Amino acid sequence: MSELYKQLKKRYEDYRSLGLKLDMSRGKPSTEQVATVERLLTAVTCNAECFSETGSDCRNYGGLDGINEMKRLLGEMLGVGSDHIIVGGNSSLNLMYDTVARAMLHPTEDGCKPWSKYDKISFLCPVPGYDRHFAICEYFGINMINIPLYETGPDMDMIESLVASDETIKGIWCVPKYSNPMGVSYSDETVRRIAALRPRAKDFRVFWDNAYVLHDLTDTPDEVLEIFSEARKYGNEDMFFEFASTSKITYPGSGISCIAASPRNIERILAAMKIQTIGHDKMNQLRHSKVFRCYDDIVSQMRVHMNIIRPKFQAVYDAFEHEFAGTHGVHWTKPNGGYFITLVLPNGTAKRTVELCRDIGLIITPAGAMFPYGVDPNDNMLRIAPTYPSLSEIARAAEVLACCARLAIAENGAE
Repeated sequence: MSELYKQLKKRYEDYRSLGLKLDMSRGKPSTEQVATVERLLTAVTCNAECFSETGSDCRNYGGLDGINEMKRLLGEMLGVGSDHIIVGGNSSLNLMYDTVARAMLHPTEDGCKPWSKYDKISFLCPVPGYDRHFAICEYFGINMINIPLYETGPDMDMIESLVASDETIKGIWCVPKYSNPMGVSYSDETVRRIAALRPRAKDFRVFWDNAYVLHDLTDTPDEVLEIFSEARKYGNEDMFFEFASTSKITYPGSGISCIAASPRNIERILAAMKIQTIGHDKMNQLRHSKVFRCYDDIVSQMRVHMNIIRPKFQAVYDAFEHEFAGTHGVHWTKPNGGYFITLVLPNGTAKRTVELCRDIGLIITPAGAMFPYGVDPNDNMLRIAPTYPSLSEIARAAEVLACCARLAIAENGAE
């Protein structure tokens, strides 16, 4: 047993004695962040204020696709016209699930079958990726194919080859800006190549989850091309569904989501939605549109969030740079935006690190969650979510995590 291992083990036991209760398992806005939009709670205070700009009574039925002012605002967020927008409830994940479910039950393209009528269908999944995307596929029995994710986006050579040759491939998940969890933003070339895809399956669809479109951490944010403008150049506008929400702008539990699509797909979606609902929460849409009267108001709000979040990311970087100095095979991302840091460890140590953290009171995202079926083939990646704990808590959590990781590495004989 090495001297280093003994030192790490003693430090680990010292942390255990503190009775820690730390959690950085999910990317959630902090209490401080949600408190910055308290004005939402009083944006509508009387009956006379319950009407949209067109005079529609937001307390009543109707308005399946959302009120005009909210469609316009969300369209400006995504760089599309309001005629491309359907406003949903508080969850873009809900819209993604519904979109897959509709495709399982009804054809997404003329002359095609519902996806559930095929013997096998597959989705391409850039990895590391978002665990809830993978959960939707697993729930519906959709086979998942790992696609490596690089600094410029997913492996386009691999994607182009697969979709052109395999008719069972019906979709791909894309988080184009500050991807969860790597913080990668797609290059112009990547966006253009996705827009120009020529899939063998006529009913192939791209699920463009633009969750972090405004979630910058620097004054020089990444810029990603608007996908529908690019897709139209290749006659592929119908191939895309884009999703976004205000979950990390206002209240995750009471935000506004949307799906953006071509006019043809908007018509198809609304035809199905009218069976499902008579309209989402228009009073919440009205509240949001009164607080954020233009796109610049949202941009200002995101700067408030950035000023709260950025020091927490820096606290993790500082802790890691100190704790992992001299430790071979360890590195981490420093994204320009988004909600996550990815910590890369020597192979075979991620699961053990999670176990060691859990046993002394630090909860982090399970190892493997960033991969389909929960299987990280190298067992070496961890997702760090710095946003929800306080600054002092995140600094302590990063130190504890580093200690646990180094202990796992030492146990594995890699340090």
